[in-house]
Amino acid sequence: MAKTKPGQKQQQAKKQSKKMSNGSTKPKETPEELYAAALTLVEQSQPDEALKKAQKLWTQVQNHGVNEALPALSLLGEISVELGDIDAAKGYFEQAVVLDPEGKVPEEMGGGAEKFLWLAQLSEEGGKQSVKWYERGVKALQAEIATLETNGLKGLGEEELLFMRIEKKRKLANALCGIVEVYMTDLSWEDDAEVRCENLITEAMAVEDETSPEVLQTLASVRLSQERKEDAQAALKRSIESWADLEPEDTAVPDFPTRISLARLLMEAEMESEALEVLNRLVQEDDQSIEAWYLGGWCQHLIAEREKSSQAQVEDVGRGDLEAMMKGSRHWLKTSIKLYELLDYEDERLLAHAKELAAGLDAVLGPEDEQAEAGEDDFEDEWEGIEDDEEVDEEMKDV
Repeated sequence: MAKTKPGQKQQQAKKQSKKMSNGSTKPKETPEELYAAALTLVEQSQPDEALKKAQKLWTQVQNHGVNEALPALSLLGEISVELGDIDAAKGYFEQAVVLDPEGKVPEEMGGGAEKFLWLAQLSEEGGKQSVKWYERGVKALQAEIATLETNGLKGLGEEELLFMRIEKKRKLANALCGIVEVYMTDLSWEDDAEVRCENLITEAMAVEDETSPEVLQTLASVRLSQERKEDAQAALKRSIESWADLEPEDTAVPDFPTRISLARLLMEAEMESEALEVLNRLVQEDDQSIEAWYLGGWCQHLIAEREKSSQAQVEDVGRGDLEAMMKGSRHWLKTSIKLYELLDYEDERLLAHAKELAAGLDAVLGPEDEQAEAGEDDFEDEWEGIEDDEEVDEEMKDV
């Protein structure tokens, strides 16, 4: 092999640089580029690809300072939650706690309360362990809100500052409600459980000026546990009124799981008509939500049973509508069962209850016709037809 002449090294370096600029050899991605790419993939619902980018990011920054390591850990934790890898998520969030034990690092730099709130929800022990994590999150949020209200934040205008304060207060109220839920379930046997719940829900409502749908739902849950049904109903009505007239994409509309919980509370509070309105809206937004179809079927079953037992008009359901309500209940229930089988859902108790209710309705109504008993292929075509109908409706609105 011939020796390299002194000037040849510089020429080779230039050639290599040219190759990289031409795209034949990719340059190493910077931490900033990897972080941005991972976020984009998360937004595009590609968590597996996002995880690869985030892991590359962590490889580069894990021995760097807190300001570089924290954002990577927070991102890895949230992607792991999305992928259902709870153990990995807990590991990442716990490492983040070591780097930011009091949540004093700003949230935009990967710090703040978020890691504590995630660990509260992911805790296998639950109970007092969850409460401890929630309380650390609450303390961090209270400090952030106090700073915003006292000193503001450099670089932020009044509108941005107001939005940030509202968002922090919302998180604080929800964290307080999270503690309430723990005391109503895992720690319900504690002597001071009811007093703690009352104090916490009062504090949460003060934070959110008594207008948060999530806080009002938690209040209703507490009132139901106290057998104060009318107070629970009043709270649930206020919760619905705060967003019922808004478009689905409006940020003030509670997220899908929160409204599923709302439907359950409405049914528990004997507000089946309102529950059915919420569930109708949910299946329009996501016609493959097994839980929404199941709850809608169960809700109509409850209305029909009440009508049948009283033989009197219940809300908007008259005697002549009893059979239609029962058929509607069966349709929703069997839709949930078919979706369960198609999507490999795992809630066996839901499936067993849906089948039990549907079988009871079959015994009363007799077998469905052939169209209603369509096979899996026809069922999938039905969803396509629903989508087509929605497109037609949108076109008609534009005319």
